[in-house]
Amino acid sequence: MQAATPHDSYAALMDLIKARHAELSPQFQAGARYLADHPDEVAVSSMRSIAARAQVQSAALVRLAQQLGFAGWPELKAIFVERLRAGPAGYAEKAGALAGKEGNLVTEVFMVQQRNLAATESANHAALDAAANLLQTAPRVHVAGFRAAHPIAYTLHYLYRLLRPSVQLLSGQGGTLEMDLRALQAGEAVVVVSFAPYSSEALLVAQAARQGGCQVVAISDSAMSPLALQADASIVIAVDSPSFFPSIVAGVAAVESLVELLVARAGPDAVTAIGAAENQLRTLGAYVKTSNDVN
Repeated sequence: MQAATPHDSYAALMDLIKARHAELSPQFQAGARYLADHPDEVAVSSMRSIAARAQVQSAALVRLAQQLGFAGWPELKAIFVERLRAGPAGYAEKAGALAGKEGNLVTEVFMVQQRNLAATESANHAALDAAANLLQTAPRVHVAGFRAAHPIAYTLHYLYRLLRPSVQLLSGQGGTLEMDLRALQAGEAVVVVSFAPYSSEALLVAQAARQGGCQVVAISDSAMSPLALQADASIVIAVDSPSFFPSIVAGVAAVESLVELLVARAGPDAVTAIGAAENQLRTLGAYVKTSNDVN
């Protein structure tokens, strides 16, 4: 069977961009990152507007298309148009309706979060499935996320540990991250969460995992992020926010979905494990008793 070329599908094009990212010039890297992160906009916008948003010259997009094996920009754009036609509709329209809209700040925040959720859900069905496959077969799983990304990592660790008690959180508490990394063994899986500006600790974990022969699942804000570029499976989350801080809402939804897939695949064993964990927590007094509890 003949190998897929970037002209065959959007997925093949993304694989090529990821493989060649390191050898591209800074201008081409900026253009490639924008293509990967905003596929809907590429499908419906002019080359000039895409170049302005990516902060590159229009000619750079033409040359990037040619370096990727296309005759020019129209042939490259056709891949994105086909992707949009084949995928769920509505995200680009929602984004366009939101742009420049003034109104109540609370309403704006919730609208952006809804857009983040829709974009993340639309882009990650296959990615979540691949990540679940990797984690399910790994002999042991480690999770890491620092600073703003820590709540996402901790949510995954907390939920997954109810099903799989051996899941480890690489926290680096007390400045002991390097000691935590000594526990990594070849064949294990490491989930690393980070988004721009990327945490140096997260990159250290990913690099140590790769060097130690572990498989890496990246949860980040770009298919071209430093994490995604060295990952075996990559989940891209939308972190847009009208606030000064990136949003973690879609990231939390993504890890909840990932655990949901893992529970569904584990079947009765998952039910038994979660039931045992819940009973133990109640016995240890973790929850306050209410009138709704069965005696």
